[in-house]
Amino acid sequence: MILKIQILSLVYSFCFGIVFFILLEINYRFLYEGKIVYRIIISFLFVIFISLLYFWGLMKINNGIVHIYFLLLLFTGYLLSFVIYRRINCKKK
Repeated sequence: MILKIQILSLVYSFCFGIVFFILLEINYRFLYEGKIVYRIIISFLFVIFISLLYFWGLMKINNGIVHIYFLLLLFTGYLLSFVIYRRINCKKK
């Protein structure tokens, strides 16, 4: 794979980890309201939407090739967002 495509894929995976954290926080608000059937449906649709969005972006960048380090950067972006969110919330309280 060309270096430029790998770098774009890595940046996309890292940024998607941040977006994933934000969307997950929004989804948690919907999960605590409503009936159990609605919670299951919302969770299922959320997982499908996030997965399709990630792979659609990878299809546009590098023809859908997924490497382990893309997933590691996705996880790193999520963890970084989690840590920053925690520190902001701790300072508010």
